[in-house]
Amino acid sequence: MAKTKVQYEFPMHCQSEILYEYMASAEGLSEWFADDVLEKGDDFFFSWNSGPGEQATLIRYKPESFVRFRWEEDEGTKNYFEMTIVIDDITDDLALIVTDFCEPGDEEENRLYWENLIENLRLKLGAT
Repeated sequence: MAKTKVQYEFPMHCQSEILYEYMASAEGLSEWFADDVLEKGDDFFFSWNSGPGEQATLIRYKPESFVRFRWEEDEGTKNYFEMTIVIDDITDDLALIVTDFCEPGDEEENRLYWENLIENLRLKLGAT
């Protein structure tokens, strides 16, 4: 069954350059996204609670703007997860837009998962 595309917007109170480092580097991602992250070229290896890791490939990016990863289990599909920095032209407010794919019926669980992750990121950035 095809996964459902979901998108969330999170206001962030920080500089875009710093936020991008937390999105695009193994060191930054290990601060809030996973317990440990290793980077080998475009491949990122994520692990949680010393359990078995998961691999994602960085498939697209634009410095200071966005990163798009595809989980190894989604290889051969159009599924991905993406984090995009958006700055409002008028107010200069910064937001992080997260695009993800989840199983149909799991949208609420997925939203809560991302809200928790982003709260961890805000704490690390001092952007609460």
